[in-house]
Amino acid sequence: MMKNFTLNSFSYIQKSILIVLIFAASAFTLPNTGNFNNIDGILQTRIIKCYPNPAISFVNFEVPAKYTSNGFSLQVYSFTGKKMFEETINSTKSTLNFNGDFYRGIYIYQMKDKNGKIIETGKFQVNK
Repeated sequence: MMKNFTLNSFSYIQKSILIVLIFAASAFTLPNTGNFNNIDGILQTRIIKCYPNPAISFVNFEVPAKYTSNGFSLQVYSFTGKKMFEETINSTKSTLNFNGDFYRGIYIYQMKDKNGKIIETGKFQVNK
């Protein structure tokens, strides 16, 4: 009896933590709708274009030419925080083809400068 209670409690704790992480991540990530962000009441133009969204087998990232040097990088994380993809931005367009590790769900991308400062973050959905 105690064993079942412990396993059920653990499952409940895991689900609770996952729900908290989802809400926390959605509060800190910006929706990828339109070309503008509204951060602290300041309207800012999006740097990265991410399409198609939702995606099925690939997603494209486009950045202005001024970000193709100086050590800018692009990372993609699963919603559980696992790094799924990383590359240095060397061209204005990059295509990420989904391998077997990309399942249906929400993924978060970040563009960072050479010092690791996050320049932009966004999300896209995979529908397989």
